[in-house]
Amino acid sequence: MSGTSPGGLERGDRGNNLSVGGAVDWSFAAGVGAKLSRPAPPTTDYTRDQAIAELAESARAAELPVREVTHLNEGAEVPEARIIDRPQWVHAATESMKVMTGGGESSSKGPAAGLAAKVAGAQTGAVLAFISSGILGQYDPFAGGLGDRRGELLLVYPNVIAVERQLRVKPADFRLWVCLHEVTHRVQFRANPWLADHMSDSLAALTDDAGEQVGEVIGRLGEYVRAQRKGEASEANSSGVIGLLRAVQAEPQRQALDRLLVLGTLLEGHAEHVMDAVGPAVVPTVATIRRRFDDRRQRKQPPLQRIIRTLLGFDAKLNQYTRGKVFVDEVVGRVGMHRFNTIWTNAETLPLPAEIEEPQRWIDRVL
Repeated sequence: MSGTSPGGLERGDRGNNLSVGGAVDWSFAAGVGAKLSRPAPPTTDYTRDQAIAELAESARAAELPVREVTHLNEGAEVPEARIIDRPQWVHAATESMKVMTGGGESSSKGPAAGLAAKVAGAQTGAVLAFISSGILGQYDPFAGGLGDRRGELLLVYPNVIAVERQLRVKPADFRLWVCLHEVTHRVQFRANPWLADHMSDSLAALTDDAGEQVGEVIGRLGEYVRAQRKGEASEANSSGVIGLLRAVQAEPQRQALDRLLVLGTLLEGHAEHVMDAVGPAVVPTVATIRRRFDDRRQRKQPPLQRIIRTLLGFDAKLNQYTRGKVFVDEVVGRVGMHRFNTIWTNAETLPLPAEIEEPQRWIDRVL
């Protein structure tokens, strides 16, 4: 609304392998994104302060039921969530992206390289500004940097206020419902610290160009176009921007993308499962919230917004929620939550792409 080192890279190597990190002026990206972010919905000081206080309390209150349902309890003290506005989310997102891509501030030499870093920063900032008006919350496992990673739960209060008004639901219930989802992500990563390494290693492999020549990329793109014309590409690999991205990647990058997509599908589906499992006991109006929220997800967007959302992967994200929840629901229904939690053992016990669609295959392989 998120063990084994699959990328084969140690943390100390990432700065050299992730050329993306040094190609973006992250401070410029944060500044541009903050300026371009849409104004918050009009609210009184009382409403704003009440929402901030209630979201902070809801994030604390959600922790215990989430731990009880998931059986993931690292025993640590419940950390405070950070309640922020849209520009603050943009700044937090750029810091996280900087860590994920192994980049400090741009070290590019010369005016041309510096200009390119600012252009990339402006593009990144514009994308984050668009996203900042829609995201309700986020657990950032990379907060604090790779060396001092502490993780942080962020809740974007203007967006929570805007959506609860749009859905015409009880604010206190909706705020707790949102927190159930985001706190699940916090529990996932805090109970399984290797997940953040798995994610960052996959990102390292995904953004490593491996010295590829432009001609090789263009050749693969041509093969993709021909396959599309002949109807040979599979539905999973040909849909929208993901299919195009896979088309221009070498095999190591494709495998890294698959790992990230599967992990995202699992994390989001698990959080959706937990929301529904916990919801009736602690959120009195959960049925109404779920129905109206799902209707909102499915409603048609204006053409330009649909194009932007597709390019930014929003449709793929919604697909992750749906497919991931079906997978988790089916596995938990067949073997129970305790045996399902074998999935968090290491990278080898995570589902393979085909197993997301056929949960029994994961059960047969892992359990």
